Amino acid sequence: MQATGYEPLDTLKPVAYGLWLIDGPAIRFFGMPFSTRATVVLLENGDLWVHSPTRLTDGLRRELDAIGPVRHLIAPNWLHYAHLDDWQAAYPEAQAWGAPGVEARARKKGLALRIDHTLQWDRAEAPWDGQIEQMIVRGSKLHREAVFFHHASQTLILTDLIEAFETAKLPVWMRPLVWIAGIDDPDGTMPPDMRRSFRDRTALGTDLERMIAWAPERVIIAHGRWYESNGVAELERAFRKVLNHSRWDKAIGDMKARERDAGRR
Repeated sequence: MQATGYEPLDTLKPVAYGLWLIDGPAIRFFGMPFSTRATVVLLENGDLWVHSPTRLTDGLRRELDAIGPVRHLIAPNWLHYAHLDDWQAAYPEAQAWGAPGVEARARKKGLALRIDHTLQWDRAEAPWDGQIEQMIVRGSKLHREAVFFHHASQTLILTDLIEAFETAKLPVWMRPLVWIAGIDDPDGTMPPDMRRSFRDRTALGTDLERMIAWAPERVIIAHGRWYESNGVAELERAFRKVLNHSRWDKAIGDMKARERDAGRR
């Protein structure tokens, strides 16, 4: 198995009270090894909420079972569901929650994936309402990603909206590709192919502003280095081009609205 640079793998890594990471093995995406990462949240009732499940091993299962029952499995976008069926087999009472498009993508790949609930666009589901904020980022007809904010730890949980590959941990042949794409740490950002799919930059900008308004201290991402501090600054940096465009568009719109109002007087 290829090293990812985030070893040990398949084990709970504490981030804050009631919040853990799991660094998983690399997966192949367009022939390139992508490191993977899941996030586990302990809900107030003692249930476990698992975001973007990675490989489930016997050892990891023992660690999870020592904390609480796994009750919620989150497939946050159309690309992150590879290990969901293994977790469902291990935890048959767990409910699977998927972003729009997950089931369709799985069917296209010939997988009979069971999604119990489709995640709502702009409000948290009842089992974690008041504990974890939830939103599906708008602006793309292709990439619809659910993002979450864990109040107790002030942690924003993303998947692919930011990728920040640490090039020293990558195969040498992969490093130029990451540099060209502009998704290398310390200036990780949205991958260019995904960015092109967001045609409605006003909607995207509005949702990015909402994430910033949550004021996260930490930002967890699935691929590359996650941000242990200065979460708001990292969001402002990673999305600066989109935010600049949307803020400028809003300023122009506000100015035109004032001119129209003045003309009616």
